[in-house]
Amino acid sequence: MKTLSKTSAVAALIGIAAIGLCIAASAETTLERVQRTGQIRIGYANEAPFAYTLPDGKVTGESPEIAKVVFNQIGVKKIDAVLTEWGGLIPGLMAGRFDVIAAGMYVTPERLQQVLFTDPHYQIGDTLLVAKGNPLNLHSYADIVKNPKVKLAVMSGTAEYTYARKAGISDSQIMQVPNTTAELQAVRTRRAHAAVGTQLTMKDLAVKGGKSVEAITTFEDDPAHIGYGALAFRKDDKDLRDAVNVALKAWVGSEEHLKTVAPFGFDSSNLTTKTVEELAQP
Repeated sequence: MKTLSKTSAVAALIGIAAIGLCIAASAETTLERVQRTGQIRIGYANEAPFAYTLPDGKVTGESPEIAKVVFNQIGVKKIDAVLTEWGGLIPGLMAGRFDVIAAGMYVTPERLQQVLFTDPHYQIGDTLLVAKGNPLNLHSYADIVKNPKVKLAVMSGTAEYTYARKAGISDSQIMQVPNTTAELQAVRTRRAHAAVGTQLTMKDLAVKGGKSVEAITTFEDDPAHIGYGALAFRKDDKDLRDAVNVALKAWVGSEEHLKTVAPFGFDSSNLTTKTVEELAQP
């Protein structure tokens, strides 16, 4: 009886292991799932013109509109957008709240440790949002360093926070805020003397802010701070990233692409030939 029990137990274990292997072998990848269901979830943060919600609830912006086109090309017709704060985008992706970040996220060495990026679909520099007339004559991070009384509003989790700290701006001078609306409000109410972000975002905030603020036209910055925006995926989803990358390469730079992104202030000057592999180099 003991011999029979042991044999049965071994057989049972082998059976369980075989079932586990079958399940693992048949598990869908994210690419297979989204192609089967025809839908995908994108994560975004409210930052015009990259990705934002219109008053009617529609999600638009440079990145979501690009996502709609390239996912359609790989057989995914329906996109569900999930709003989160900027600092929650990568954690939300890793937790499975959505399948891709379509928010104009810069490719940075730190983020490359956490996620997979496509090749960038735009390049852009930064600038400052200041009070009308730029009363403190701020034109660089160095100008802020020179005046320890200056407060700089920065959206949490952005590359600009890292740039500001590396430039020598102390944490006591930096006001971290959750979104661009908070950046605008900080400058309008004079709780901050300036806010930093991409040229297009700061120009958009200047329009929304009316006569009380402006985006400066001359911002002296390290050329290495040129931002390269791309779609981001979980590291397990390389096949999905690769499929999207193929579609992007075939479409970005075309007449249709430039027409799609023009309403958001992008043009041929924002095109780049940089690859994610190049941006990964130290």
